[in-house]
Amino acid sequence: MGLVLKDRIKETSSTTGQGTLTLGGAANGFRSFADIGDGNITYYCIEDGNNFEIGVGTYTASGTTLSRDTVLQTSAGNTTKITCTGNQKVFVTQPADKNAHNGKAYAYANLFG
Repeated sequence: MGLVLKDRIKETSSTTGQGTLTLGGAANGFRSFADIGDGNITYYCIEDGNNFEIGVGTYTASGTTLSRDTVLQTSAGNTTKITCTGNQKVFVTQPADKNAHNGKAYAYANLFG
C-alpha cells in the first residue's frame, strides 16, 4: 500500500519492549490510526517519558497495531528502537528530513498560498 499522512492522529499504547505496538485508542481530542487505513505505511513518533523514536510503520486494522519497520531517529541519536515501558503515546508526524521543502528557500507567501 502507500504512504499516508493525516493530521491529529495520536493514540496510547501499553506495549512493552521493542516490537510492534498494540494501539489503545485515540488520545482525547485526537483521531485514531484507523484513519491511516489498513495496510498503509506512515511516519510515526513514539513518546515514552523522555525517550522518543521517529520511524516508518505499517498500520494493521486487525489487532489495531503499528509495526516499527524503519527507525529514522531516536532520543539516543541513533536508529535503534527504543524499549517501550508500557505508557507511551504514538502519533503521526512529518520528519523534517523527509520534507520536500527541506533546505529550499521559499517566499513566505508561497508557503500558504
